[in-house]
Amino acid sequence: MEIDPAASGAVLKRERVRDAILELIEARRPGDAIPSERTLCAELGVSRPTLRAAVDELVAAGLLVREHGRGMFVAAEKITQELISDRNAFGVPPAGGVWTSRLLEFRTLPAGARVGRRLRMSPAAEIRYVARLRLVDGSPMAIEHLHVPAALVPDLTSEELERGDLYEHFRDRHGVQVGEAVQSIEPTVVTRAEADLLDVPELSPALLFERLTTDTGDRPVEYVHSLYRGDRYRIVSRLALGPRAARPAASEGHHPGIPPGDFASGGPVGFSTRGVVQNGP
Repeated sequence: MEIDPAASGAVLKRERVRDAILELIEARRPGDAIPSERTLCAELGVSRPTLRAAVDELVAAGLLVREHGRGMFVAAEKITQELISDRNAFGVPPAGGVWTSRLLEFRTLPAGARVGRRLRMSPAAEIRYVARLRLVDGSPMAIEHLHVPAALVPDLTSEELERGDLYEHFRDRHGVQVGEAVQSIEPTVVTRAEADLLDVPELSPALLFERLTTDTGDRPVEYVHSLYRGDRYRIVSRLALGPRAARPAASEGHHPGIPPGDFASGGPVGFSTRGVVQNGP
């Protein structure tokens, strides 16, 4: 698959704008206003369409609210419910298909306030930022944005990011042993540039994954958010409810996500989850 440079550039620019607006949101309380589109365009040095695409995504994600004639405001906080009360009671089998990656961007830059908070590091400390297109059997499936402390992987290469399992590279080449991850999944829609990369119509449904991965010493080693196609990717879970829920055997491979749930039991919930790649039309 050939990557359209224009679409790739638009996605990366929108990503930078999105991060800047998220910084504003996290520094405010629900109901607080954020600067106008005109002000943000001037401050961030971007066009109105680029800014609006990022704002539209955050509105669709429920983080911002637009009020006609008044402006944009931080949305009310979302209600989040934990699926698991026992962090040891889960397993994540791999998704199907042959997964490969195409690099869209790979550079070293300061973490910034927002990513720095997640990775528990100084905003001035360097991270490795990676944007890559994930493919299954040659077809585009997801756009990933990864942030990894540069000190942990000083010799990370583009070859590692395009071939093989990244966590295996962390372990075998950089001495970083991942331990666990906390991940959320939300519905969203794709922008025009994202649609071009994923080969779907604009505003098609998608799944937004956000994950913070820590090593066996509880040190953050990766912050990533990814956009998965909603027409070809779904999550299937097997749940064991009750005090004797067994822990499924661990499995290696691509680890797509942990689904939300609404179980009221106070006991542990054992579950396994897997991504299912559906056949195209």
